[in-house]
Amino acid sequence: MRVGARRWILGSAALAVVAIVAAAAVVLWGGPSPGTEPRRQEVRGPGAVAADYLAAFARGDLAAAAALTDDPAAARSALADAPAGLEADRVEAALAPLPEIAPDAERVDGTATLTWTLGKGRSWTYDTAVGLRRDERGWAVHWSPALIHPELQTGQSLLLRTRAGSPAVLDRQGRALLTWQADGPVAAADAGAPILLPAMGRVAAEQADDDWSVTLADEAGNELKTLHGTPPAEAEPLIATLDGPAQRAAQSAVDGVGAPALLVALQPSSGDILAVAQNAAAGAAPDALIGLYAPGSTFKIATATAVLGQGGVGPGTVLPCPGTARIGTRTIPNDDEFDLGSVSLHTAFAHSCNTTFARLAADLPADALARAADRLGLNADFGIPGLTTEAGGVAPAPSPVQRLEDGIGQGKVQASPFGVALMAATVANGTAVTPRLWRDLDTAVNVGYEPPSQAVLDQLRPMMREVVTSGTATALNGLGDVHGKTGTAQLPDPTQAHGWFAGFRGDVAFAVLVQGSGTSAPAVDATAAFLSGLPG
Repeated sequence: MRVGARRWILGSAALAVVAIVAAAAVVLWGGPSPGTEPRRQEVRGPGAVAADYLAAFARGDLAAAAALTDDPAAARSALADAPAGLEADRVEAALAPLPEIAPDAERVDGTATLTWTLGKGRSWTYDTAVGLRRDERGWAVHWSPALIHPELQTGQSLLLRTRAGSPAVLDRQGRALLTWQADGPVAAADAGAPILLPAMGRVAAEQADDDWSVTLADEAGNELKTLHGTPPAEAEPLIATLDGPAQRAAQSAVDGVGAPALLVALQPSSGDILAVAQNAAAGAAPDALIGLYAPGSTFKIATATAVLGQGGVGPGTVLPCPGTARIGTRTIPNDDEFDLGSVSLHTAFAHSCNTTFARLAADLPADALARAADRLGLNADFGIPGLTTEAGGVAPAPSPVQRLEDGIGQGKVQASPFGVALMAATVANGTAVTPRLWRDLDTAVNVGYEPPSQAVLDQLRPMMREVVTSGTATALNGLGDVHGKTGTAQLPDPTQAHGWFAGFRGDVAFAVLVQGSGTSAPAVDATAAFLSGLPG
């Protein structure tokens, strides 16, 4: 990993604190009058001169500091250049009491403690010698580069080494998503994934050791020696599971929708989160991961799982699909009250017959839909480092009326786009899927699940394929071996119903939600844009 050096600039605005502790024996303490430059005078003792030098150095007044030495030209140049690579936020200086000297002494040597603040949480403290000499003009600080650091020699410099400029998080293709800067991980240019970047930055900062060092460099910038700290680790950056092409395709797909739109894509075989996208209309909250909505007819995947798991009804079982059905106290309509007469279960699924599935759900045991939802991951809970997620919530429904409403994805059933994508991924892979965002950081399974039986999945997958080949999502036909289910989640104003599409193609499972679209058509169109944007 490439490490970068920060530059240090002492300026008049720099905050500095100088703590001066010096002994006054036979010499006099004095100080400049307000508004005057410190100057060499015989009546000013060495402690006062040293104190003024350190105060001027700490506040960034390098001209004043240099003037208090016996070689102002060399001092001023070195004081400006040697620490430039530190880019200190603050420097503090403390002078230890000077030893007692005779009235006619011409030299005295003391010690100062310098403390540099080199960014948040970085402090460097050391002692250095401060020598003073007296001539006919009075006392002066004896100039030496060692005033800045004991090991510094003429022409050498001090450099701060950090991770700045190196990658903090890469996507699965090795493209930088976040890079290290002075204040922590910052989004790389064209990183994408705006919903996920803040969370990924927090994880990178938590995982990283704040390794930094101060090194001694020669005139050519070659590092000679580490003076302090641990050189920044050459450790690999964190690798996210995000797929760059999938993320860009997802973001482009939702950005092309004229209503709030959200999309989540997972890799069924691994659980890798490939893409999470929301458009500006959907807001800044990560609703793709935590927003709970009625899933509409996408939940018929769960209802079909429950029905097929009960036995007695299979894909070829012929069932009525009237335009409306009176079940208990409820009248259930199909969209636009279409009437297919008597059709097979797979046809009723492909065309999303509410009347068929409401009656089937009403006749199920009270906990059947909740158990089917369990097997598809909608009641699961995961601890993904950096992320908060909510898959959904489906509880047992003791009354037939509640079951029929739940069975068509209304009622009390709730799911997030993340949860609906997880449901599709489970059907695609045939195993419980553990979503993950990081290659090397594990996801905690707080509430796990077991998938539907292989026998049920073998019946369910062709039904989801038929949705695309001849059902409610034929706009996706021709985009590969797409399986899925449309959904329309009704609201009090039917024109503002949410539209859904959930499905999978190959090793990519996804869910798309378009809020207030009135139908599932915009979600299907966004799915088409997403799939068309994927490579291969």
